[in-house]
Amino acid sequence: MKILLVGGYGVFGARLARLLVADGHDVCVAGRRLDKARASARELECRAVRFDRAEGRYALEGHDVVIDAAGPFHAYGEAPYRLARAAVAAGVHYLDLSDDAEFCAGMGALDADARAAGVCVLSGLSSVPALSSAAVRALAGGERPVVIDTAILPGNRAPRGLSVMRSILSQAGRPMPVWRGNRWEWAHGWSGPAEYRLPGGLVRQGWQIGVPDQRLFPAHFGAATVRFRAGLELGVMRYGLALFAGLRRVVPVPVTPFVVRLFKLAADGLAPFGSGRGGMSVSVTTRHEIRSWRLLAEDGDGPFIPAVAARALLRRAALPVGAGPALEVISLAEAEAAMADLRVVTERDVAPVSFLFASVLGAEFAALPEEIRATHLTLGVSRWEGRCEVRRGKGLWPRLLCAIFRFPPEAADVPVEVTKTVTPRGETWVRRFGRSAFRSHLSRDESGLCERFGPFTFRIGLEVRDGALHYPVTGGRIGPVRLPNWLLPGSVAREFAAEGRFHFDVALLAPLTQAPLVHYRGFLVAAAADDPAEPPGGRA
Repeated sequence: MKILLVGGYGVFGARLARLLVADGHDVCVAGRRLDKARASARELECRAVRFDRAEGRYALEGHDVVIDAAGPFHAYGEAPYRLARAAVAAGVHYLDLSDDAEFCAGMGALDADARAAGVCVLSGLSSVPALSSAAVRALAGGERPVVIDTAILPGNRAPRGLSVMRSILSQAGRPMPVWRGNRWEWAHGWSGPAEYRLPGGLVRQGWQIGVPDQRLFPAHFGAATVRFRAGLELGVMRYGLALFAGLRRVVPVPVTPFVVRLFKLAADGLAPFGSGRGGMSVSVTTRHEIRSWRLLAEDGDGPFIPAVAARALLRRAALPVGAGPALEVISLAEAEAAMADLRVVTERDVAPVSFLFASVLGAEFAALPEEIRATHLTLGVSRWEGRCEVRRGKGLWPRLLCAIFRFPPEAADVPVEVTKTVTPRGETWVRRFGRSAFRSHLSRDESGLCERFGPFTFRIGLEVRDGALHYPVTGGRIGPVRLPNWLLPGSVAREFAAEGRFHFDVALLAPLTQAPLVHYRGFLVAAAADDPAEPPGGRA
């Protein structure tokens, strides 16, 4: 094919050009800097041309495909699809390597025109969403994924383009919609770090950032939770960016060309450190298994990975007709074949899903009513809502303890919502009573179930009696210091099923005095889901 490659001398464009020339395509490297385009073309023994997207006059005739590998796609202004529309008008296929969620999602507006012209128009033919969606489909098979978790973790010695840096810096600290537990929530760019394992036992840290996956996967795959993180190999860079993100949450620091170049200068100064090893991780949680696909690129071949999806698609005899985001337009097998000449290793593994309460209770868990068991089978995030009555203890001591633990105020009838989030070490529960909320973390140790409120950790002797689940407090500590029994709170707490619904009745007694502390009781049902195709607009 005759291919016009816009941005063909950039970090990813140059590597895509190399792969396409190796596959026998007739490539023309295009960009605003003719000198750079010619230098790249001489090395690859292909053509070069000056091309400025901002001019709006495009000589596309004579090419079969135009590929936009330039970006940053979030900054394409009031006419972001001008090049794509020009390609459709010229009867030329259009592909791009966009990683911007709104840009990719909006490409579907050109579908009718693309079909009428008989051309292929795809946005996001890169690591996300093209390669990530291919991996999700391969892992899920015919099942609906409940949780999708993806991370891209480059090595520090990988080259850094200004477009990518500008995109990440623009998101740092700014609110973005994320899909958790069948609800749209707001998170902040470069927050919520988590660790990911890559082939060879390599462990890297990733941070939340916005890509098309969070915008498109909820509706496309029907997943209840979609996560994406990106990483930097060096801690000084990860946490330095986190400080910048924290600053932007307070002060809306503009990401000007000067700011981008300042960060680029700092990153280039750290380029000799770390390694050239980068990777990608995609995991899918079904009802019974966690299935993972991982990739590790050695010796600096990581920057070729964003070019793999386009290479794989252009190896086909014919391209699909129509316009939209590049969701499942290639298979994982096609992608892996397109990496065969790169220094890349991949692996897959499968692990059984483990539920916290089932692991603590063992065979007794199966004896509980379905209404109780359902609330303790969280995959990723689960939400429960209902009504509740709250009674507070009287006196200074109970009031002080209620304030410390943020227990809800007294109410005869208040809406309640419980959100449970699976973590690497257990589950975090957030209980909301009207406008009041408190949080605890549950985990398992050698003695059984533990519940932590800030520095206080209490051991819970879970018991199944008369079809109900009871929560007596059997021990506790503050930090590492064990609490004597006379400093433990009393707990008369149970979960039970009645009238086909889950009910709770929790009465806590103050340590020392055993006076009533707080007593809340009510019911919960599964919370209603948001529309996965309609993320919230505006800002949090």
